[in-house]
Amino acid sequence: MSSTPFLDRPAARLIALGVVALVIASLGYIHREDLFPRSPAAVVADDPVALCFARRSAEIDQMLAEGVINPVQSGQFKGRAEAYCQAQEGKGAGPPQ
Repeated sequence: MSSTPFLDRPAARLIALGVVALVIASLGYIHREDLFPRSPAAVVADDPVALCFARRSAEIDQMLAEGVINPVQSGQFKGRAEAYCQAQEGKGAGPPQ
């Protein structure tokens, strides 16, 4: 019969390594969005606020290209469009950066 305590045996150390591996795997799963963030296109694809802002921003850029508004007005309109989309669609990820 062995007089060595269980915690000093190789089996106990293998169990401890298994527990460490499970903890690391759990942390990786919990923080998967931090470790592997979604692409900005994926965020925009399902965010109603970002979709609304993209539509409005394209309209504003078209008016700027046609010379209907100047660059200062374009910035002001985009700020208003962002506020409008937040109010209409609710809180989302915000406009694309």
